[in-house]
Amino acid sequence: MTTIHEPVTTTATPEDLSVWPSSTTEPHPGDATVGGVSLAEVAGRYGTPVYVLDEGEVRSRCRTYRDAFPEAEVHYAAKAFLCRAMAHWVMDEGLGLDVCSAGELELAVAAGFPADRIVLHGNAKTPHDLKRALWYGVGRIVIDSPSEIARIAAAVGPDGHQKVMVRVVPGISAGGHDKIRTGTEDQKFGLSISDGYAQHAIARILDQPQLELTGLHCHLGSQITDVKPYLAAVRRMVGLMARLKEQHGLTLRELDIGGGHGVAYRPGEPAMDLTRLARKVRAELAEACAAAGLTVPRLIIEPGRAVVGPAGVALYRVVSVKHTGGRTFVAVDGGMSDNPRPALYGVRYAPRLVGRRGSADLAPVTVVGRHCEAGDVLAADARLPDDVRAGDLIAVPVAGAYHLSMASGYNAVGRPPVVAVHDGRARLLVRRESLEDIHSRDVGL
Repeated sequence: MTTIHEPVTTTATPEDLSVWPSSTTEPHPGDATVGGVSLAEVAGRYGTPVYVLDEGEVRSRCRTYRDAFPEAEVHYAAKAFLCRAMAHWVMDEGLGLDVCSAGELELAVAAGFPADRIVLHGNAKTPHDLKRALWYGVGRIVIDSPSEIARIAAAVGPDGHQKVMVRVVPGISAGGHDKIRTGTEDQKFGLSISDGYAQHAIARILDQPQLELTGLHCHLGSQITDVKPYLAAVRRMVGLMARLKEQHGLTLRELDIGGGHGVAYRPGEPAMDLTRLARKVRAELAEACAAAGLTVPRLIIEPGRAVVGPAGVALYRVVSVKHTGGRTFVAVDGGMSDNPRPALYGVRYAPRLVGRRGSADLAPVTVVGRHCEAGDVLAADARLPDDVRAGDLIAVPVAGAYHLSMASGYNAVGRPPVVAVHDGRARLLVRRESLEDIHSRDVGL
């Protein structure tokens, strides 16, 4: 496995499994197994909605990154999805961890993840976030605003020491949607090169002896499938490094170019070619540093979705099928409370009927959720067998990232469980949120 996903150019068919975990098989027409486990059996045992996570796929994708970037540090972006088992898998495969809250940090440490392999970032770190990061001894804190400098320095104390990086805005627009483009000047993250805020913050850090500035950080956005934005970012970041050396005699030894590597959600969609990305970034970094007279810094990358997204499958039970206004609505027992991404970003999925062999004739349908919002749509332009009916099982691939991690308590519907599958065995990782869980937080009248 040398790329995160091979682009597919053929027309999708019901049997097209190109965006599914590589372990997916169809032993019988209409059936589907992932990690050697029948999806219908998972739904029968654990109920629906339920998330199925292929452990082998996650581990394989971690190894693919390590192989593609052998000279770099690879940090898994925990915001995509995190539980104790996921932390163990990432740790076992030699990756670091990128967190953005005390909650993610403490979950990882509780799972045994070494704190010195964890990076904390975020545009609005709370005092509690910083306090826990320093208490556990995280490897680096990424400074995102000038006010954090004094706060971190004071918390560390005059005799303390903390490695930090500075998140820089390179002024590059990239990503699959306006809401997930983070490398431009007009959003909340980072410090701009163009207006001098990044340079000013770096000068302030250098005046704090207890803070060790190890490098620069940037993140361009998410769902990027083109290599060119990363090459432009490398050039601009190296340019800033060269100016810092000239002005301060400072040689930074780390460069973090973030993640955001795109995956295909439907057959035929483009995905980032990881082998090409690694080759091009490596060459660009070496060339830019040679031209600037700099030592090549250690590269850091932060994949999240590209590690866990294609390893997950969401299972739903059809509640009703309605024909109205010239459209067919297939309503399922989940929705925007367990996957808000279609409502937020207009994401498109390729759901599939599993558990029985449906009609050979496909019909256009809109798969909708159970919530009281017109925007609660899981798949607006899906094609399912025209005999789909209540009680059927619908599977949505590429459901491992930003589903459960962004889930809400809307309509007091509990969040789904997560079930790992591997070598023919299924095991519960995260239990279903019960009504008792929800009610227990309501403590007064």
